[in-house]
Amino acid sequence: MSETICKITFPERCRTASFIRRYKRFTVEATALDGPDKGELILAHTNNTGAMLGLLRPGTQALLSPAANPKRKLKYTLEALTLAGNLVGVNTLTPNRMLYQAWQDGALPELAGYENFKKEAKVGQSRLDAYLCGDKGELWVECKNVTMVEDDIACFPDAVTERGQKHLRELMTLAETGVRVALFFLIQRPDGHCFAPADVVDPAYAELFYEALDKGVEAWPYVAHVDETGITLGEKLSVVRP
Repeated sequence: MSETICKITFPERCRTASFIRRYKRFTVEATALDGPDKGELILAHTNNTGAMLGLLRPGTQALLSPAANPKRKLKYTLEALTLAGNLVGVNTLTPNRMLYQAWQDGALPELAGYENFKKEAKVGQSRLDAYLCGDKGELWVECKNVTMVEDDIACFPDAVTERGQKHLRELMTLAETGVRVALFFLIQRPDGHCFAPADVVDPAYAELFYEALDKGVEAWPYVAHVDETGITLGEKLSVVRP
């Protein structure tokens, strides 16, 4: 990785809270641990509909960011949860933001030589997270957030993902045309030392993942270091092959 420091800073007025539960898929209940309403119930939005295995435990300390739109019904967004004393980023938009920031900062060698970056680019009947082009040609990238680690191996997904399987098929189709394609996995835990698809959770995804690698799809698993100020891009991990 480049020595350039690439960091996404959390907005001002973030808060800590004690996690109670997630319900209705996108809402989190927590107890405020700071501020004038300390001890009172806070409702926060979460865009992470995965299992978040090991993280959704009552009493777990959570980091909440204020909504950019003050008129939004849920005034906070769940950014991270604490596990074994470490913050684990659970906001599924973070990998997309990190990829773009890394392109701007020149922090990812894989993105060197691409002058243009388009977010949420349409391909076929759906959209992928990023399309880059320049003197080096074209590059399509799909981003994934990783919060699961088993036996020192960072794993994705933490729940069956038909959408993720669809993305793998789309990437393979693109790769077969000769276009460069990649998966960017942002591993928001410090205890993963290598990466592999979670075959126990979603064997179909794991099978498609390795098929995709064989067809030329690149995998970029990068560690993210999370603290109360933000998320910093860390080192690249190796991919475990069967």
